[in-house]
Amino acid sequence: MRGSEDGARTGPRIAVLGNCQARGVAQAMRLLAPNSPVRFVPMGSLKRDHGHIDGLLGTLAGDDHVFSQSFPGGLIPGGDITTLLAREPRTVLFPTIVFSAFHPDMVYAGRVEDLSALKLARSPLGQYHSAIALCAHRVGLTARQAEPLFREDVFRRLGYLDHWEPAVRELLGGAAAIGFGLEREMSRWARRGAFMHVINHPKAFVVGDLARRLLTGSGFSPEPVEIEDYLGDELARDVVWPVYPPIAETYGLTGSYLFKTKPRGEAFPTLYDLPGFLAASFAIYDAADPADLACARVEAWIDAPGIADVFREARNA
Repeated sequence: MRGSEDGARTGPRIAVLGNCQARGVAQAMRLLAPNSPVRFVPMGSLKRDHGHIDGLLGTLAGDDHVFSQSFPGGLIPGGDITTLLAREPRTVLFPTIVFSAFHPDMVYAGRVEDLSALKLARSPLGQYHSAIALCAHRVGLTARQAEPLFREDVFRRLGYLDHWEPAVRELLGGAAAIGFGLEREMSRWARRGAFMHVINHPKAFVVGDLARRLLTGSGFSPEPVEIEDYLGDELARDVVWPVYPPIAETYGLTGSYLFKTKPRGEAFPTLYDLPGFLAASFAIYDAADPADLACARVEAWIDAPGIADVFREARNA
């Protein structure tokens, strides 16, 4: 008989190290490998939880399988993912899924001089910003003046409608670089439509495919079930950024301008339509130090006459 709690599981022990995607992979593995205890080791608190890379290695010593996303130096004293791979040869790398074609307007803003001092600016949707909104605010537009910029001809001028191929190359190239080719998975995911909630939050079936492949490659026989049928979609409970209608139409999808926040506790999430999202964003930007809203894409747009004209035209409309 199989136990449902990790304490009742007697199979090989599994550790999954990484970001919020890795947490989903760990959860999927608990379903797909029901005899194995599985634990998630969060990347964001490596220093706090383990102190030093030696402490992390000691923590992982009791596991039979270690699956990890890449992590840079600065998160934990003593090393990075290269150090972990050298000193813990059982570690199997898996990719971080970042795909921007469905949400090409989404950017981060803030002070990013070095990883340890990383300070991202907040937005109505956590740390995710609209590049159009940021740039519009930067050049002195109001939220109401920015709203008409969310249309097909502007998206075309900004390159938003030609984002698929670059996004695919980036995803497949990054995965291939760690020996985890995703060509077959990419074809399957694309057939299912928009497979991302935001640029770095894949849907449950993507996370499930990663978990299943890691388990199979390590000698497990995963249960033949779909993650969303048993566990739902954990990352759907976080922020959901819409696929704008002109972009959705490019991919044969249904789009919207409905933005969803991450709810607090059991509360229903806050929803913004486009005017509401822009008004909430501009209220934050008005109160912020401009230096805290730094964004490389916005800086590039302001220095590019063909793009800057788009925003100037909105001011004069």
